Amino acid sequence: AQPKTELSKFINAYKSASSRLLKKEYPEIREKLWKEAFWSQSFCLLTAGGAPVEVIRQYIETQGEKKH
Repeated sequence: AQPKTELSKFINAYKSASSRLLKKEYPEIREKLWKEAFWSQSFCLLTAGGAPVEVIRQYIETQGEKKH
């Protein structure tokens, strides 16, 4: 993406293109889909603020876990 690209439009274009390519390469995947939708309509966009990759990985992997 270019610096001036609207990220929501970029993400939606990426999701559309990747969905088409995956369906073309793996046509059997259509049997598993609900109404042709490969991706959900939503997405999450986060900034890391310079955090190390390992910190981000740990955050993602522990999503949904109850904290004691």
